[in-house]
Amino acid sequence: MMRLCLILLSFTAVCVTAQNNDVEFSVFTVTSKTMTVQWSGRADAASYRVTATPTNSPGQPVFAQFSGSTMMGSVRSLSPNTLYTLQLEALDHALNVLSTAETQQTTAPDVPSIETAYSKTSDSITVEFTQVSGASSYILRAESTTGDFFTEISVSNSPGTVTQLQPYTDYQLSVMSVNSGGRSQPSYPTEARTIIMAPMMNTSSPTNTTIQVAWNPVDHAVFYTLCIIREGSSTRLKINTTNAQMTFDELEAGTTYCIKGTAWDPEGHTGDDLTVCQITRPQTPDVTLVRVTQGRSLSISVYWVPVQGATYYLASTSNGLNCSTDSNYCYIIPVECGQNHTVTLEAFNNAGPSSPSPPADYKTYPCPPDNIWLEEPTAGSCLVRWDPVDHVDYYITFIKNDDGSEETCNGTTTSCPFYCTCGYTYFTSVFPHNQAGSSLYSPIRNYTTIPCCPQNVTINLISTETLEVTWSPVKGAELYETNAVVQGEQRVVQCNDTAPVCALSDLQCNSAYSVKVIPCCEHRGCNHTCEPHLHQTAPCSPEILNMTQLSGSAYRVDYSAPNDHNTSYTVTATGRYDRHVCQSNGSSCDLTQLACGVTYEVTAVAIASVGWSLPAFTKVLETGPCCPASVNVTQVTQAMSNVTWQMAKGARSYVTALSSPRGSARCHTTDTHCVMGCITCGTNYSLSLEAFSSTGHMSQCSYHGFSSSPCCPTGIRFYPLVNSTLRVRWHSSGPRLHRHSVDLLGAGANYSCEAAVGATYCDVHHMACGDVYTVMVEPEGGHFCQPRTFSVPCPGSNAGFVFSRRRRSLNSKW
Repeated sequence: MMRLCLILLSFTAVCVTAQNNDVEFSVFTVTSKTMTVQWSGRADAASYRVTATPTNSPGQPVFAQFSGSTMMGSVRSLSPNTLYTLQLEALDHALNVLSTAETQQTTAPDVPSIETAYSKTSDSITVEFTQVSGASSYILRAESTTGDFFTEISVSNSPGTVTQLQPYTDYQLSVMSVNSGGRSQPSYPTEARTIIMAPMMNTSSPTNTTIQVAWNPVDHAVFYTLCIIREGSSTRLKINTTNAQMTFDELEAGTTYCIKGTAWDPEGHTGDDLTVCQITRPQTPDVTLVRVTQGRSLSISVYWVPVQGATYYLASTSNGLNCSTDSNYCYIIPVECGQNHTVTLEAFNNAGPSSPSPPADYKTYPCPPDNIWLEEPTAGSCLVRWDPVDHVDYYITFIKNDDGSEETCNGTTTSCPFYCTCGYTYFTSVFPHNQAGSSLYSPIRNYTTIPCCPQNVTINLISTETLEVTWSPVKGAELYETNAVVQGEQRVVQCNDTAPVCALSDLQCNSAYSVKVIPCCEHRGCNHTCEPHLHQTAPCSPEILNMTQLSGSAYRVDYSAPNDHNTSYTVTATGRYDRHVCQSNGSSCDLTQLACGVTYEVTAVAIASVGWSLPAFTKVLETGPCCPASVNVTQVTQAMSNVTWQMAKGARSYVTALSSPRGSARCHTTDTHCVMGCITCGTNYSLSLEAFSSTGHMSQCSYHGFSSSPCCPTGIRFYPLVNSTLRVRWHSSGPRLHRHSVDLLGAGANYSCEAAVGATYCDVHHMACGDVYTVMVEPEGGHFCQPRTFSVPCPGSNAGFVFSRRRRSLNSKW
């Protein structure tokens, strides 16, 4: 296996490796006539022999012998640019070959020679040299004589130039040939010096007729030559100077001049030359037109005549705006409205700006007003106002309402009157004008007039304390505010809605409300000038305070009357089978002909022209029990009577009373009869009966008078008269209005007599003596007197009248 390695350093090293058995053999480096080889040693080798044999050309082999400890050696006296076969033999002490290795390598070309070396620029030296056969390229080597610089460069042929050198510096130069095998030995060196550098000129044009040139002094330069020529001209101007600056004047504006500068060294050699071109500043341009233009934004157009040598132009305003262009016009955007300024123009090129042109005046169109507002001093009369604007000749005001119609007005004042209708929205804009034109835009101020008052307002009482208000919708109203207030009161009932209907509830009864429908809109507010409408709420409900029985079938109902005097009240009593009604304008009403012993539900309602109130809370009226249809009084004794009556409807208990000036008697019972005691005889009694219900209601029942039986006489005495006549005398305790009858009942005969009215005695004729009689003296109509017993003796006897009292049986005549 063979390996070829080429290494180019400050010398050429070529590694060609051959391996045979355990020995590696390679070429380390070559020159034109020498090859240096290297190998790996064998421990048993006593020496090594290297043989170089030309491969493709005739010639004798060349060999070299080396000791067993040597591993690198050179073969000399070779021919340049020749391919050799190299063989390595490892030998023992007997010169027997232990192993071999071969490789091939070409020698470098022959050494060239330098013919001449010279410097054309301050940083390079050009070398001319002979070219040799077989060389593919050459290497130029430059080294400063002071030893502080070294460089090599590759060139393909002669001449070659070494660059990156220092001005006015001495160098030693040599050349080497190169082929695939390596490089030759350097040629014999030659010395050369670089020339001085050109002055590094800086130019400027301070005015449009001058050019200034300046540079830093060049080392080793004794003077300088400057040559100036105008572009496009063959006329030249050459000037020598020892200074480091120069000014050229009386030049043309906007014209390019080229200046060539060269420095001279002490030996009289010129150095590098450097040419720079400089244009003079442009001539001052003139503004021919300034025009304000309107587009998406306000701008001014500036026009001018182009000047020679200008690459672009800059137009600047006195308020700091500008525009630049390479044309003959430009636009300054944006420009503020309401401006009165000047514009100047400068032409520019690489030298700088020209002098500014004389200022040209311009005026922009007015700005829109900052503040626009509308006023409505009186309904229907509106006024647009705005703040004054500078630089204005007149104003045009546009007024458009939301139905599409539009009107305008123009003038020099800051106001515009117009007629406005309620419920409309007006959009206003104000455009100031001057000679430059109109402002591009205007703030739009909208003004919504107050909504119109609704028409066809209708108020209905839909319940006792609720008013339903309806009206026709009006233009411009976004919301309706309906208020109801009682005059003199602070409480306001209100409802807000977008619909033209509203229910005002929770109102006070029996109140006259002032109802106002107020239309509102967001921008203008509410129209509080609409006329109110009066409407009365229903009467307040009365409250039943008391129910009083006037008579057996009549009751008075007392109630609160919280309404005005134009209100009437109706009281209704409803029973199970009947219904009774009474009406009144006052605070009470009498119900008549109510059935006795019945429970009624009584309510009251107030009635006015606007409607009825809610009924009062119902109260229960229980009428008194019915009076018994008949009452009977039966006198049991002179001082005791039995009163009976029929069962009365609704009555649970009764109080029966007999009364007279001489006394009274009462009986309280749940029965339909009552025994009355303590009756005075001969007295007229009034009979009354009170029937009570289970709840305590009472009916007063009166009946015809009742007279007790006449009083029985007292102090009865018997007086015998002649002719068998017996006078019976008594005392009467009552008025003497009755006749008295006298009955004598004896065993043999009965006798009777009647006394005249008012008489207190009676005579019985033809009585038989010697008999016992029962005598009864009773007034007319009396039935409860007690009999007396006495005996009538015969004449001549000493016995007198003997009396005794006995109770008469109720079943007997007595």
